[in-house]
Amino acid sequence: MFPKYNVIVVGAGHAGCEAAAAAANMGSKVLLVTMNMQTIAQMSCNPAMGGIAKGQIVREIDALGGYSGIVSDLSTIQFRMLNKSKGPAMWSPRTQNDRHLFASKWRELLEQTPNVDFYQDSVNELIIKNGKACGVKTSLGHLIESDAVVITSGTFLNGIMHIGEKQIGGGRVAEKAATGITEQLVSFGMESDRLKTGTPPRVDGRSLDYSKMEEQKGDEEVVGFSYLDVPRVKPEQQRSCWITYTDTIVHDILKTGFDRSPMYAGRIEGVGPRYCPSIEDKINRFADRERHQLFVEPEGWNTVEIYVNGFSTSLPEEVQYEALRRVPGFANARMFRPGYAIEYDFFQPTQLKYTLETKAIDNLYFAGQINGTTGYEEAACQGIMAGMNAHLKISNLAPFILHRSDAYIGVLIDDLISKGTNEPYRMFTSRAEFRTLLRQDNADIRLTGIGYKLGLAKKERMRRVDLKNKEVLDIRNTLNAHSVEPQEINEFLTSVDSAPLNEKQKVSKLLLRPNLSLQQILENSIELREKLIDKETEFLEQAEIQIKYERYIEKEKEIVDRMASLENLVIPETFDYDKIAALSIEALQKFKKIRPITIGQASRISGVNPSDVQILMVYMGR
Repeated sequence: MFPKYNVIVVGAGHAGCEAAAAAANMGSKVLLVTMNMQTIAQMSCNPAMGGIAKGQIVREIDALGGYSGIVSDLSTIQFRMLNKSKGPAMWSPRTQNDRHLFASKWRELLEQTPNVDFYQDSVNELIIKNGKACGVKTSLGHLIESDAVVITSGTFLNGIMHIGEKQIGGGRVAEKAATGITEQLVSFGMESDRLKTGTPPRVDGRSLDYSKMEEQKGDEEVVGFSYLDVPRVKPEQQRSCWITYTDTIVHDILKTGFDRSPMYAGRIEGVGPRYCPSIEDKINRFADRERHQLFVEPEGWNTVEIYVNGFSTSLPEEVQYEALRRVPGFANARMFRPGYAIEYDFFQPTQLKYTLETKAIDNLYFAGQINGTTGYEEAACQGIMAGMNAHLKISNLAPFILHRSDAYIGVLIDDLISKGTNEPYRMFTSRAEFRTLLRQDNADIRLTGIGYKLGLAKKERMRRVDLKNKEVLDIRNTLNAHSVEPQEINEFLTSVDSAPLNEKQKVSKLLLRPNLSLQQILENSIELREKLIDKETEFLEQAEIQIKYERYIEKEKEIVDRMASLENLVIPETFDYDKIAALSIEALQKFKKIRPITIGQASRISGVNPSDVQILMVYMGR
């Protein structure tokens, strides 16, 4: 019934969709197996993409040739560039999305990808021969062969949902859990554990009083995620979100259910996300806080369903309902469905290679929440990397690895495989030591050339990057050559408390002043404005950033170059750590378990001291 496939992807969430698209677009014949064809790329939690650091990841996926940015732009109902008041390294795009449109656009793109086949079934066993993944066995008894397998199981591996004292087996509301895979992999010596995540109640937007909330509108300029010319929502068409707050009365009502909370009663074993805690966890951990912010987010263009961001909970339904109705604007709220927690299996990511291939079983790749991450964006970027590397491996081509200085994706993967995680991992800008280099505005300059060479990014993307580089260079040359006269700019400089000019000055030098922007200078210099009148805003912004932050960028590049020497010191796979008597016990245990491939990776392993790294280098003859 089934031919042999190059790559089988198990699970069609954000990781699975990107994995299937990447492998297929690079030339592999792919089978995407999902338990429900109607929930491909479903936004299981909030209907939004991007945000702090996550927005950078979506842009990196897009720059490589992935689909997440395109789909997000096609389904956007509101766009905001977060942290715009800070430096460009902190700017993070975020979209509010139409939940159903997002999923349908993803499926549409996958169905238009010639090398992707679909099959609706549950995978409960892997075909493993001679230590290599060779296919899957489904619940209907089908044996489907392949050269590689990518598992993107999300929260479905032995998933259990909790609502108060009720426990329901499942990976998502109204969807059954996946069983069999964890037990099989454990039998091969792999280490699994439990994590949890949660979701808030959904309510009827018609029952809310928005006059008691703060309106949060979208940006006046919709930049979007994709570097391609994708149709985007017009600024005036955007849907508003709203902000409201809990108070001590709401907290007191919620506390009445704590004795029936699965988290406090010990029925949940898994650790929840530190940076997206449940409302009961917030009340418990931040007892001094009298209120917590809630974001009231519409689920789409043509629905009244509302997502109550910040009110994630697994308390009994009646307690959720009573507390929610005391929130300003929610006095008459009607609940569509209660919030719930979900507990699921994951595998410690230290058991993976940089390619996301498992160390225990060849040609088996993990991506997404199975690796202990949380969030659509973190899952999607692992999916594209696993899909690309599965294709490269079975094609006998060199692996594709992104380093910490290349991309946020590189930071995420290095963190996971070098340090592991005991809680759902979420990306932040603070995790990246080279964030001035890894901005959201230059992901295409950093990564599209790589994606193009590997056969994933299409020619149109590369043409766009070449144009951008050329135009930015032209603009920089103009700004380096053009001088502004004191009489045309001094009145403006004085108005913004900036020192007036005594003589004419190059625009590039003037731009180094922290309180001046290129747009302001253009508004006050007719001659310069005429020289740059045909330049796109994106290119002008890129040139400005490169000029303003040139010293910081060069400094980070110097650090990267110095650290590269450690990244280039490869540790042999067969290296015997037991012969190094001077190593600390913790370093010895970590080295033997993780098997770092470079001195650089060894230095980043949690619990390893600089002295341990120096000792290791001495024994390697350095």
